Amino acid sequence: MSIADDLTRLEQLRDRGSLSADEFQRAKNKLLCDPRPTEPVLQAVNGFRRSATDRWLGGVCGGLASATGMEAWLWRIVFTLLLCTGFGLLAYLVLWIFVPLEQSVPLVRAS
Repeated sequence: MSIADDLTRLEQLRDRGSLSADEFQRAKNKLLCDPRPTEPVLQAVNGFRRSATDRWLGGVCGGLASATGMEAWLWRIVFTLLLCTGFGLLAYLVLWIFVPLEQSVPLVRAS
């Protein structure tokens, strides 16, 4: 739902008498001033890539490290511990298959 849709719903509530003018103004201010918490999360998820440089196998832990700010070795420990349940291997393989590899810039040699 967009902000415009939310504002329209607020206006409809005010017009029906469900909200007073003061309540409408407070709700409108809160809606316009509060940032949407899902937008940065969606950007992080859509920007998630496997690491081309910090990798042991598929670069999944290196990619998770750069996406979350947590060290890659901690992600490796998490996946190792989850191997006991079988879920760690499945999750790693799914991420390895479906998450694209980051684009690495080729090094230019000086001649």
